[in-house]
Amino acid sequence: MHFKIYAMPDTTIRSNTEVVLIGAGIMSATLGLILKELQPDIKIEIFERLDKAAAESSDAWNNAGTGHSAFCELNYTPEKKDGSIDPKKAISIAESFEVSRQFWAYLVEQKKIFSPENFIKSVPHLSFVWGDKNVEYLKKRFEALQKNQLFKEMVFSTDFSQLKEWMPLVMEGRDSSEKVAATSMALGTDVNFGELTRSIFNYLDGLEGVTMHFNHEVQKLKQREDKTWRIKITDLATGQKRKSYTKFVFIGAGGGSLPLLEKADVPEGKGFGGFPVSGQWLKCINPEVIAKHQAKVYGKASVGAPPMSVPHVDSRMINGEKQLLFGPFAGFSTRFLKNGSYSDLPLSIQRDNILPMISAGIKNIPLTKYLIQQVRQSPEDRIEALREYVPTAVAEDWVIERAGQRVQVIKKDEKEGGILEFGTEVITTADGSLSVLLGASPGASTAVSIMIDLVGRCFKEELASTNWQEKLKIMIPSYGQSLNDNPVLSNEIRKNTAAVLKLNN
Repeated sequence: MHFKIYAMPDTTIRSNTEVVLIGAGIMSATLGLILKELQPDIKIEIFERLDKAAAESSDAWNNAGTGHSAFCELNYTPEKKDGSIDPKKAISIAESFEVSRQFWAYLVEQKKIFSPENFIKSVPHLSFVWGDKNVEYLKKRFEALQKNQLFKEMVFSTDFSQLKEWMPLVMEGRDSSEKVAATSMALGTDVNFGELTRSIFNYLDGLEGVTMHFNHEVQKLKQREDKTWRIKITDLATGQKRKSYTKFVFIGAGGGSLPLLEKADVPEGKGFGGFPVSGQWLKCINPEVIAKHQAKVYGKASVGAPPMSVPHVDSRMINGEKQLLFGPFAGFSTRFLKNGSYSDLPLSIQRDNILPMISAGIKNIPLTKYLIQQVRQSPEDRIEALREYVPTAVAEDWVIERAGQRVQVIKKDEKEGGILEFGTEVITTADGSLSVLLGASPGASTAVSIMIDLVGRCFKEELASTNWQEKLKIMIPSYGQSLNDNPVLSNEIRKNTAAVLKLNN
């Protein structure tokens, strides 16, 4: 008896493109748009495993929305052993945020995105401390920053009545004999990165040569002999398989980036691990209390706390409504994404990163202790923490809101074995065909600078062309110049971007 064997038809959908962006967050949106502006005929495919853009790290509830400009975040100005303040990181972040503002203003002027008031608003940025040692630190920080062009508008005060004017809710019920100090930057902003990301993708999706796929999960990435990439993807809604062939891949999938970097199996990705940190906010539900506060007030982080856990009383606009948040309270979860799996952390441990991860873990015992304390906090403990910043707070006015999931980078270090990094890390292959963004803060606020730097690494020849250079200068008028070193240019650019984005200058 003979049986005929029929081959099942291969129903895999295949596509050829020049750029694949994995993850529909602010980073992919920014990179996609920059590339499309520089080369209008470029073909781009975007894959996102969720059913909409900006649903993870870029969503308003999942990040601080500060427009991290380093005006108020004290962790960007560490105190050195000799007691002096190092302003370098703060200046660099402030400079990057100005670059982002220029790019967003360009998009609004060119009518690529509309209604800037939907994603950016003026909100003063304040740093607030109490106790002799902290007041002395804040004064030194003010003196180190204020002599720089980007911080020259900063005001410092220890006057109780002045502080009451700046932040009535924070000063209400406080003992006027207490030693307190604050700095204020009136030109601070609140940015809804979820709104901004979705606006950019709405524009991109309408352009020729751009294809967006939601509910699509990347399963495998492999570099072929000709240096192009083959990416295997599954449509989670229908089970349909796809293969995309491309010259360049960017992985900007938040906490999902590390597992994808491991799948890409490139030498540059060896030794990287991730340490997930979850978060929760206390969200105010009393409209009278919400109305009393119109600022972002940042304090000093507890010993051992990760930078994303710097306490702040935060006035925000989310989905058209004024919100008031306090936190975030850190926690530990083995998920790498809010919509991730509890097996994310165990599955990320590989032979090449196990030693760096163990080494970083041993060196960061204070962080582990801090996270355990945070996880064990009762609702009463959280209200007590809130009362340090809002003395009159009552428990009935506040509810818990789940914040985003962050994965801090652990990387191999020759001397130390492994180190835990709290910033943003971009890993690019030697041939420039793959780039991966890991880490968190300051992230979204500096997205434009990060992506321009990435374009310089991965599209070297094109970026060197007169055409691309001229286009970049149109998008970012300060391109190639330091605003901190150029008061005239800095003032002019701040004035222009404020007018276009409808902000206080």
